[in-house]
Amino acid sequence: MKLKKNDLIELTIDKMAFGGKGIARIDGFVLFVRGAVPGDRVIARVLKKKKDYAEAAIVELLAPSRDRIEAPCPYFGYCGGCQWQHVGYERQLFFKREVVKESLEHIGGLKDIAVCDTLPSENIFSYRNKMEFSFSARRWLLPHEFQGVKANGETALGLHVPGTYSRVIDLDACLLQEVTGNRILNEVKRYVTESGIPVYGLKSHLGFWRFLTIRYSRAFDEWMVNIVTSENRPEVIRPLADMLCDRIGDVKTVLNNITKRKASVAVGEQEVIYAGKGYIEDMIGPFHFQISANSFFQTNTPAAEKLCQKVKDYAELAGSETVLDLYSGTGTIPIFISKKVRSVTGIEISRDAILNAEKNCDENGIHNCNFICGDIREKISSITYRPDVIIIDPPRAGMHKDVLAQVMTLLPEKIVYVSCNPASLARDLERIVKDYELIEVQPVDMFPHTYHIEAVAKLRLRNK
Repeated sequence: MKLKKNDLIELTIDKMAFGGKGIARIDGFVLFVRGAVPGDRVIARVLKKKKDYAEAAIVELLAPSRDRIEAPCPYFGYCGGCQWQHVGYERQLFFKREVVKESLEHIGGLKDIAVCDTLPSENIFSYRNKMEFSFSARRWLLPHEFQGVKANGETALGLHVPGTYSRVIDLDACLLQEVTGNRILNEVKRYVTESGIPVYGLKSHLGFWRFLTIRYSRAFDEWMVNIVTSENRPEVIRPLADMLCDRIGDVKTVLNNITKRKASVAVGEQEVIYAGKGYIEDMIGPFHFQISANSFFQTNTPAAEKLCQKVKDYAELAGSETVLDLYSGTGTIPIFISKKVRSVTGIEISRDAILNAEKNCDENGIHNCNFICGDIREKISSITYRPDVIIIDPPRAGMHKDVLAQVMTLLPEKIVYVSCNPASLARDLERIVKDYELIEVQPVDMFPHTYHIEAVAKLRLRNK
């Protein structure tokens, strides 16, 4: 295809790709178009040309798809929080199922697999129980702000421009969090601006204010506020904590994480509690979970319960099973299935996650879960029995080939595979189906208005 950078080309979008871009084809040559929806007819500019594909962006929308809607957020298209607000929710669910199905076919060679309709999120806005906002000394201007506005010296508190680490869009509200979260966001921003204390610079590595992390418990309607700074200054943070608790009664705990690391990570080496217990509690099903500032917890609580229930259903537990859970994290799945099994052993590399898992078991009076800390490639060899069920919930990259090989050696009767990446799911299942029947795959939408999709696969050992 004789295309080059900056060429303008008329396209009709026919599919949605994992990653949120629309797919168009000219004479079999594939173009990925940012912000496009299947059915759109557009003029697009080529941004990047490779041997087998090109990337492009819409210059003019000639005819909108019937699936395209007006995004309700004024920051959409500039902020990295959402990619699909311009797509009706029912179609988002459809596209997510299609992405899972096509990944299985084209990457894993798995055709005619039963891929269920995507389980929807209970809420499509205000669903996130955790938001992480970044401070910047220079806010990123939106197109309508260019005239007569200077970015220099204006404090921003918000989310990043897609694909950047230093460009921050100043937000007054984010539709993905509850209204109280937006009140917290604006109160903190006002205090920081009035303090006159400089924001941390990613290039200069000078300044004080770094991140604001807000966490919410839907079960108990309580909020945690974590201010991440470059140094410990109680005389600055204590008045902020007092103000937040006074003005917003649902704020139950305020913390300050302090980090001197240059890396742009909202986790401190030191933590100071200024109000409350330093944690909040939430529930998934009948189980309580203690959530500290830096502990992992699924960001869409009702959707997490749906996912856990699907794992439990696919495992077909009768009460006598021994279960091995690989990449067990903070113990959410082991705890959720604990009442229906003889025992669960979780393997997890993070010591902090193991400590949280054990604490959550104690909190819920659960005694049949135990956890092994270490690299799964090494620790799985310590499993000398044959589990009835193996649950696998790996990171985005999927399973290491050595772990996959050892799972195939253990040969449990059933495998339940939980994935946040359809591509790595398809790759791993391609190997697993040599010994297992892939019964069905259930996509679960935990992140409305984004291209992200969870999927749960049910597998049963073939009769030999």
